[in-house]
Amino acid sequence: MGRLIIVSNRVPAPRERNQPAGGLAVGLKDALRQGDALWFGWSGRQVPEMSGDPTPAIDRVGNVTYATIDLTTAQHTGFYQNFSNGILWPLFHYRVGLMNYSRLDWEMYLSVNAMFARTLRPLLRPDDTIWIHDYHLFPLGQALRDLGVKCRIGFFLHIPFPPWSLVRALPGAELLLEDMQAYDLVGVQTPEDAENLNHALRMNSMAERAQAFPIGIDPVEFRTQAETSMKGTEVSRLRDSLRGAALVLGVDRLDYSKGLPERFKGYEALLSRYPEHRGRVTFLQVAPISRGNVEEYRQLRCQLDELTGRINGAYSEFDWTPIRYITRPISRDVLAGFYRMADVALITPLRDGMNLVAKEYIAAQDPADPGVLILSHFAGAAPELDEAVLVNPYDTDEIADALHQALTMQRPERQTRWTALEKEVCRTTAVSWANDFLRALDGAPVCVSS
Repeated sequence: MGRLIIVSNRVPAPRERNQPAGGLAVGLKDALRQGDALWFGWSGRQVPEMSGDPTPAIDRVGNVTYATIDLTTAQHTGFYQNFSNGILWPLFHYRVGLMNYSRLDWEMYLSVNAMFARTLRPLLRPDDTIWIHDYHLFPLGQALRDLGVKCRIGFFLHIPFPPWSLVRALPGAELLLEDMQAYDLVGVQTPEDAENLNHALRMNSMAERAQAFPIGIDPVEFRTQAETSMKGTEVSRLRDSLRGAALVLGVDRLDYSKGLPERFKGYEALLSRYPEHRGRVTFLQVAPISRGNVEEYRQLRCQLDELTGRINGAYSEFDWTPIRYITRPISRDVLAGFYRMADVALITPLRDGMNLVAKEYIAAQDPADPGVLILSHFAGAAPELDEAVLVNPYDTDEIADALHQALTMQRPERQTRWTALEKEVCRTTAVSWANDFLRALDGAPVCVSS
């Protein structure tokens, strides 16, 4: 049986290779256990310049070989910051107006993908199965085919795929679709994403490649982590500081796709329209800063700072502050305890590929007294988690009504909703996601490009 080759923009840091902390590493943990495997990608390091292609640094942990390469500063800027995160990220999150296209960045994007292919090619064996991940690496499959690679190659997109009417705003969009013909299978998070991608392929007279494979978590492991965390000092400190107030919790990366200003305004509307909750509820938003050097993200942080100050200024009492807002990361094991003690999780992205925080919140709950999940219709998890209180994140009054509903919901209804949600979280897990994709890839018709 051949090896599994994982390719992603970033490879887990050395300290995370034994105990993955989150993201893709957690999702692939069980798939990587099943045999000899190689994980290839960027090391996270930048160098001023390079002469020729980089030589991969090799590190083996158990049955997994990690092969990492550095990027030059110019490559990181053009490929990663400007094109992947400055063009593809906003476009695929339906924010066309935030695109800032440059043909030089497009050329660097293609160049780095070609370099990835040239550097990976000598590490491959004929019977390998290659699984490439996410929007940074759309062209990589075709770049490998151009070098003669005939292995099965699958691709998974972790962010949404918008309708062709939006995607075509990207100069060269047809070329990216052509590159995707090199894959034997393309996985996306939701049926809507699959239909959008397949429609785009049909509109350009190309073969359909997309199927939906919703990603999940390890609910048993996360529940155990939450139970353990409840005994820790951080959870005790948080509980004591609330002084009996209900806890509404939001956990997101600081990103314009997460609907944070709308969420803050929805909470403000709760305090305005339902004054009985004043002094009796606290909203804790954890939003670690990401891409802090990008102007749109700096503006978002300023907006949230202003909203937090305005709301706290208008509604605080000498012994109560409505919003607590943290922009530094909190470890996953501590967050697990926060999820378990939170009365409400408020998760309102404007557009999200999946949103595993929603699934983690459900897994962390105490079955005897579970909290309530408020979830945006536009999260990829919403079709699976339809027993949550679903909201349109653009409607602040609807968020306020949902918060009031959640904060006053009686235990029998909370238990009924949670039981259905927990069943779904346990049905589609990280293990089933990886196994389902790899099984479908193994059975997919061999790509004509191979």
